[in-house]
Amino acid sequence: MPYYPEELIDEIRNKNDIVDVISGHVALKKSGRRYTGLCPFHSEKTGSFSVDQDKQLYYCFGCHAAGNVFTFVEQYENMTFPEAVKYLADRARIELPEINYTDEMKQQRDRKGKLLEIMYEAEKYFFHQLKTPEGALGLKYFKSRELDDEIIKSFGLGYSLQRSHDIVDYLRQKGYDDELIREAGLGVFYEKEGMKDKFINRVMFPIQDMNGKVIGFGGRVMGEAKPKYLNSPENLIFEKRKNLFALNRARSARKGRIILCEGYMDVISMHQAGFTEAVASLGTAFTPEQAALLKRFTDRVLLAYDSDGAGKNAALKAIDILASAGIEGRVIDLKPYKDPDEFIKALGSEKFEERLNATENGFLFKIDELRGKYTLDDAHPEQKTAFERETARLLCSFEDELERENYIRAVSARYGIDESILKRAVISQASAGVNVSQPKISVDENKDRRKRAEDAQYNNERLFIAWIVAKPGLYEQIKDDIKPEEFTDPVCEKTARLVFEGIENGKLDPAAIIDRFEEDERSKAAACLQDDPYLFRDGGSDIDGMDNDQAAVFKNTLLKIKRAGAEKKEGAAGSIDELIKNKRLMQELEKKRYIL
Repeated sequence: MPYYPEELIDEIRNKNDIVDVISGHVALKKSGRRYTGLCPFHSEKTGSFSVDQDKQLYYCFGCHAAGNVFTFVEQYENMTFPEAVKYLADRARIELPEINYTDEMKQQRDRKGKLLEIMYEAEKYFFHQLKTPEGALGLKYFKSRELDDEIIKSFGLGYSLQRSHDIVDYLRQKGYDDELIREAGLGVFYEKEGMKDKFINRVMFPIQDMNGKVIGFGGRVMGEAKPKYLNSPENLIFEKRKNLFALNRARSARKGRIILCEGYMDVISMHQAGFTEAVASLGTAFTPEQAALLKRFTDRVLLAYDSDGAGKNAALKAIDILASAGIEGRVIDLKPYKDPDEFIKALGSEKFEERLNATENGFLFKIDELRGKYTLDDAHPEQKTAFERETARLLCSFEDELERENYIRAVSARYGIDESILKRAVISQASAGVNVSQPKISVDENKDRRKRAEDAQYNNERLFIAWIVAKPGLYEQIKDDIKPEEFTDPVCEKTARLVFEGIENGKLDPAAIIDRFEEDERSKAAACLQDDPYLFRDGGSDIDGMDNDQAAVFKNTLLKIKRAGAEKKEGAAGSIDELIKNKRLMQELEKKRYIL
């Protein structure tokens, strides 16, 4: 990743006022010393999105998206950090310096560049063939699938001719050597025949990365050859499990959902019909890496898999993978048609939209599929028992108690199972040590209690940091009483350290602190820096005692953090002297009074 000096990052951030940048995408209105509006990262009717111009930070009290101007551009425009830096530098008319690469970085960059170059040339060549007499077969296929010229051009669809040395010869003429052609997956080397085309007599589907650059191809054969679909091999620029077909387009749809399909043609047909949020996995089963990629853009995925047995099995697996990534998976009912392409051609876009609005909850879809395996009548009590036991096992997959209770209630009503009996069955299954493969969850009460305690401690630490950021003068009163290493949450510990250092150096800049965190930690850190303690009165938090004396609550929060920190140290085999010293300090602090 390119490295830019901290001073340059600060300059770019300072010359891009966060209110100005966000106002270009979100309607903001002044509310006190902040600006508020509808969150651009989740669907809502009441604005919970807050922008603090003083701190140059944003925070959503609904979905908890948070950060500075760089993270906003990353999240909204789906850019990497270097891309966001360049975007904002261009906006502020700041010229970025040339990047100094190591020899190894240069070599890899050059190799990746060459691979992207050759893929671009191949895409142009395959697309061109559709306009030639020899490529008429490919164009005829696309027209038979009712694709118009605009969508064919937009997706760069093409055709590989019925020759064994066509694309290889073309790329050689362009100056590319055989090794690069082979590495790009466009040619295959045989001892007797030398280099031959990998794709022969196939309609070609270019696969693009998040930036719209071609990184591979999928090819569907026009004759009877096997395999029917052939994909590029993996290389420096192409990893199947970490990419999704058309995600570079779908990420801009901003419909609050992604539609996951099985095939390239399904996706293209849906985009042509206006459903530009459609994507597909790349000739392989849906992967956890792909789910993590989708999580960057949505919490809701609708599965448009084939309605046959294989499609249902694939949907069941995808539901579990999505759940593990924290994504709600729902299933589209395509019956009586096999796939979304057939459905839309037969009934049109409006009817398909109706199906999208009537999707089946993923977990209930699993239970429905399970039900089909049993005969549930009074003549087969053993099958009813087996169904209810298996249902109870699946219900163990919910870690959150409230969610689990809601699903127990829904399943009970839907299938006529006594709720209290089903609940006891779930407890029995959990007590028996049931392990659910996706995700691995236990309903052990001790674990629930630990989770609640960790959440409460995180809220204490976040609130305390927010207090110090809101009133830096407090630091002088507490600097000898509490240290960053006493914070139990790693992100809070690092945030506290950076805040304390900033105050000591006379350069507390909350927006700059965000850039010191990894991508998956920034929202959590921003929540500590953005939250103003006095906002909690308006329902932003459930911290106990906020209506009491502020100074007392502040001291109580500090004591809670120190007690948890002491327990952490004790668990790490702290010395007896340290424990005694800490106990005495706690006794002294309990007598102390802070002035807010």
